[in-house]
Amino acid sequence: MDPKDNKVNQTPEKLIVTSSPHVHDTESVTKIMWIVNLTLLPAAVFSVINFGLPALVTMLLCIAGSVAFEAAIQHWRKKEITVSDGSAVLTGLLMAMCLPPSIPWYIPLVGSFAAIGIAKHTMGGLGHNIFNPAHIGRAFVMASYPVAMTTWAVTRIGKEGDFPGAMGKIASLDAVTGATPLGILKQQGYQALVDSFGSQAAMYKALLIGNRGGSLGETSAILLIIGGLILIAKKYIKWQVPVVMIGTVGILTWILGGKVDGKLVLFTGDPILHMISGGLIIGAFFMATDMVTTPITTKGQIIFAVGCGVITVLIRLYGGYPEGVCYSILLMNAVTPLIDRYVYPKKFGSIPEPAKRR
Repeated sequence: MDPKDNKVNQTPEKLIVTSSPHVHDTESVTKIMWIVNLTLLPAAVFSVINFGLPALVTMLLCIAGSVAFEAAIQHWRKKEITVSDGSAVLTGLLMAMCLPPSIPWYIPLVGSFAAIGIAKHTMGGLGHNIFNPAHIGRAFVMASYPVAMTTWAVTRIGKEGDFPGAMGKIASLDAVTGATPLGILKQQGYQALVDSFGSQAAMYKALLIGNRGGSLGETSAILLIIGGLILIAKKYIKWQVPVVMIGTVGILTWILGGKVDGKLVLFTGDPILHMISGGLIIGAFFMATDMVTTPITTKGQIIFAVGCGVITVLIRLYGGYPEGVCYSILLMNAVTPLIDRYVYPKKFGSIPEPAKRR
C-alpha cells in the first residue's frame, strides 16, 4: 500500500486554540450601530416635519460635529480612524434628539465635543466610556446654556388654534416661555395641562403622535416604540430594560403623582401621561440599553432600569426640572460597575458557600 494513501500517516489539520467566545456570527459593531441609526430615523424625520428646518440643522450639526471630533481625536492619538462604524453618527443623532429644535448653531458643536472628546475618548474610546456620551453632551450644554436649552420652539403641527383651550395660547408663546407638556404640568398643574389640549383623550393622542413642543426626541412616541421593538426583535437590546424603566415610572407616578388643592393624594396620578411624555421613551429604548454603560447581566440591567425609573420620578415630581431621564441614566451609569460587581451569574459547577463550609 502506498504510504500516501494511508490517512494515518498524513499530516493532520492544524488545531487552532483560541479564547472564548467560539460562536461565529454575522453581527458586528458597525452593523449594529447603523441599524440603531436606522431605527431612530423615522422619529428623526418626524421631528423635522414637526419643527421644520431648525430641527434638521441641529441634527446635522450634532452629527457632523461628532464625526469630525472623533476623526480629529483619533488622528491626534495616532489611532485608526473609525468614523465609518456609525458610533459617532449615533452619538450625534441621539444628542440632537435631546436638544430643542431652535438652538444657536454653536451649542450642538459644544455638546458634540463634550460627548466625543470628554465622555468617550478620555476613557479610551468606544467600549471604554463609563457614561452615555450623548447624555453627557446634553448635560454639559444644559449646565452651560440653560436659557437656550429651555426655550422651546412652536411645533408646525401644533400651531395656535389647533388645540382648544390654553394650549393654543401657550403654543404661540412657546419659544419664549418654554411651555412643554411636562413644563405646564410642573408649573400649572395637571388640570391646566388637560385643558390646554381640550381633553384627556386629546392629550394622549397628541403625545403619542408627537403633536407637542419639546426636544427633538419628545416627538412621536409611536415611532420611537416601533424603533425600539425592532431592536428587541434583532436581540440588540433586552425587553426587560425599557419595560421595567417605563413601568417603574408609571407605577410611581400613579402612586405619587396626584394632587388635590396642592396636597398629595395617593394612587390618583396619571401614569399614561408620564410614560409617553418627555424623553422617557427614547431614553428607555435607546439610552438605558447602551451595551457599554449598562450592567452585563439581565438581573443587573433590571436593577439599573428600576433605578433610572425611580430617579426620573423623583426629579419630575420633587426636583427643580420638569424632566429627569437624562440625569437618571447618567447617575445609574455611575452605579453600573457596582451592580456588575455584586450581581453576576453563578459559575457552572460551582459549589455554594454554605456547602463549602460544611
